Amino acid sequence: MNTPEDPGVRLRTHVHYLAGAVGERNSTRYASLEQARTYIEREFTRMDYQIQHDAYEVSGRTYRNVIAELPGSGAGIVIIGAHYDTAPGTPGADDNASSVAVLLELARSLRDFVPAPAIRWAAFTLEEPPYYRTALMGSRIHARKCRERVEQIVCMISLEMTGYYTDVPRSQWYPLPFLSWFYPGRGNFIALAGNFRSRHLVSKFAGQMSKASSIPVVHTRFPFVPGASLSDNWSFWKEGYLAFMITDTAFFRNPNYHSRSDSPETLDYERMAKLVYALEKAIRSGWAPSRDFRKL
Repeated sequence: MNTPEDPGVRLRTHVHYLAGAVGERNSTRYASLEQARTYIEREFTRMDYQIQHDAYEVSGRTYRNVIAELPGSGAGIVIIGAHYDTAPGTPGADDNASSVAVLLELARSLRDFVPAPAIRWAAFTLEEPPYYRTALMGSRIHARKCRERVEQIVCMISLEMTGYYTDVPRSQWYPLPFLSWFYPGRGNFIALAGNFRSRHLVSKFAGQMSKASSIPVVHTRFPFVPGASLSDNWSFWKEGYLAFMITDTAFFRNPNYHSRSDSPETLDYERMAKLVYALEKAIRSGWAPSRDFRKL
């Protein structure tokens, strides 16, 4: 029986607010984007996190990444982030209210934890077109600031579309046909994807998630898979940081991608709650590199 403290209930509440009450949120719907930002800040504040911003100007308007930090006992910072804006014309339940919800509930579940590297929670703005892969993408702004401040970033984990699952046969497809020889045909798993430099972290984190997850966890075993650079992890690769993406594989599975049908009713909140649990256990396992990350 669900209760108000059930993480599945809270995940549903977050998504229904962001993709239902707020809806489309981007530079053409600035008031809605600000409404979403305010909600995220309020949720972090309720967990007793201190809020910081990356504020920057675009066409006379101020846009803000929402930043909160869990202090660590050692050197370095792990950034875990998700963008909170949407593509034009979509309420963005899976893309990307699902991952904002997971980010908030993961931050809640780890509030009493003292990690070795600190954990920085980041809700990024302006990930979607027309700012996608430009200097004005919110995560690009933050990654450059990290480099300018010479911050010791262990790695960045991008949460990108984490709420859509299906057990229908052949519901999962892949950008390269041969990948279907190695990966499942049903879209009921969570995937981790990175670049060549991040492969060891991807493998280690996926292993820790698999120990705790009742959702199948797969990770790329190839140097590069098309689609692995399609989120905020790309911004950190551009600055030379290790980074990887955690995703339900987006348009390789979800027929509602970037459409008006990307609604809260299409998501699986039970499996999202299981994902939060697996992420929490993986982080508590001490998976982060113990060697000098500046040499990675």
